[in-house]
Amino acid sequence: MPPSALLAVFAHPDDESLVAGGVLARHAAADAHTTVVTTTWAPDTPRAAELAEALRVLGTGPPRMLGYADSRVPHSAPGRPRLLDAPLDDVVRQLVAHIRALRPRIVLTHDAYGGLTGHEDHVHTHRVTLLAVHAAGLERLYPDAGDPWRPEALHLATHPHSAVRSWTGLLAPAGKRMYTVPDDDVTAAVDVTPWLDRKVAAILAHRTEVERGAAPGLIAALPERERALLLGTEWYTRLGLRPTPPGRGTGLWS
Repeated sequence: MPPSALLAVFAHPDDESLVAGGVLARHAAADAHTTVVTTTWAPDTPRAAELAEALRVLGTGPPRMLGYADSRVPHSAPGRPRLLDAPLDDVVRQLVAHIRALRPRIVLTHDAYGGLTGHEDHVHTHRVTLLAVHAAGLERLYPDAGDPWRPEALHLATHPHSAVRSWTGLLAPAGKRMYTVPDDDVTAAVDVTPWLDRKVAAILAHRTEVERGAAPGLIAALPERERALLLGTEWYTRLGLRPTPPGRGTGLWS
């Protein structure tokens, strides 16, 4: 039986490839319906075109973009509010509509820290997704956004303390504090090395970020061995949203 339909919700173009590219590629390769919703950047920008190319490499469906502005890049969505400034109810309603239309069993998003960087758009996307996966199953919330649907689980993309300690020196050029969780908080450590080439290609498809020396640029400069150390495992914390039917697993693949 192929893995279940999966919806990933991330803040910026490139988050999907950096954080969950291996899981997305693995699901797509197993013929599971796999979709990415990105909460910031307008669909008619170069970053959106790069996102479309990255998702083509990963094998997912075409991008779905909420089109709000990146909190640090005003020109990312001309005429639209920053994600952080948009009415919360409006953002949740939009995401509920995607969840009800796609009917995924599994949803992925940032953890409560917003991942390693703690970016405020990541944190807000986590909060919006948490609200939306619960609201999507309640028929009297957002009745104009489609028929109710409740995913079985929300998986939060995260990084354990131990993994980052083993990366000593590799991320030093970034010079930033990294937000990690206790190892016991991790419920799935997924070996994605069979899909690493596809994941790296998707990361490098975000050429704007490569050229400006952001995370994809750091990845581009690393030798293959160091890339595998940084990117070969993906970690998740599972939050159950409804009882799992008898005989059905609770992981990312069942």
